[in-house]
Amino acid sequence: MDNDDRARAINTHYTPGDLGAAILAGLIAQGKNPEAPALDDLAPVDQFHTGGKAATLELAQLVPLSAGTRVLDVGGGIGGAARLLASQAGCAVTVVDLTEAYCQVGEMLTRRTGLGQRVTFQHGDALALPFADQSFDVVWTQHATMNIAEKARLYAELARTLRPGGRLAFHEIMAGPNAPIAFPVPWATDQRISFLWPPEEVRSLLTGSGWREQTWVDKTAASLAFFEERLAIFERAAADLPPLGLHLLLGDRFGPAFGNMVRNLRKRRVTVIQAVFERA
Repeated sequence: MDNDDRARAINTHYTPGDLGAAILAGLIAQGKNPEAPALDDLAPVDQFHTGGKAATLELAQLVPLSAGTRVLDVGGGIGGAARLLASQAGCAVTVVDLTEAYCQVGEMLTRRTGLGQRVTFQHGDALALPFADQSFDVVWTQHATMNIAEKARLYAELARTLRPGGRLAFHEIMAGPNAPIAFPVPWATDQRISFLWPPEEVRSLLTGSGWREQTWVDKTAASLAFFEERLAIFERAAADLPPLGLHLLLGDRFGPAFGNMVRNLRKRRVTVIQAVFERA
């Protein structure tokens, strides 16, 4: 699959109808103001990663963020993490995502939350970032690298855009010792756009190319608990899902994808790692 085919497949996977309209309708159904939603109003749908809002806040505690910090959120989707970081720390966050619909919805939601001066969106490829060298103080990824096969090229590109001494912070799904995984999963319906490396290979790639490890934590057990809880809620309310939730992002794939995530985590087919590295 060449880059154009990969981009088309990923855009197709992550574009389940008119997402923006569905989110606004969900806000109205919950009695929220769609013109000026609070971040907590959007949290059920805009934190599309294991652990949700809590995982974003936990990772943020591991990196220095302030009003002067320039953050690049790679694969940041509709911008839930970016808006949370900008509101909590006052930092400037640039989201880059390969899915054009996500960028469009993210811009709309960011404008309505009043964070348009701090959070911006750029439609683009993580393997060819449209930014100058050393443009950022922190590069951030949460559940973005699973769709990228060329890991060495990815981390080299992230290093290029990061200033010396800057941080790479990530919370990512990786291959477990008992791969292969069962599909569908939230990031792929089949193996064509799923590229998981074992954690030790990612760690070796980073340390071997000059990154200095600051922290490395296996979050697999916590991730399993998260998916078990979400799946139980879905199964209890399958006929009457809430107006806002991750099912808006996955459509009919939500139940099967979350069910497979529970099975994949239980059987150690996948693992989840939280880490911070410093650029040399």
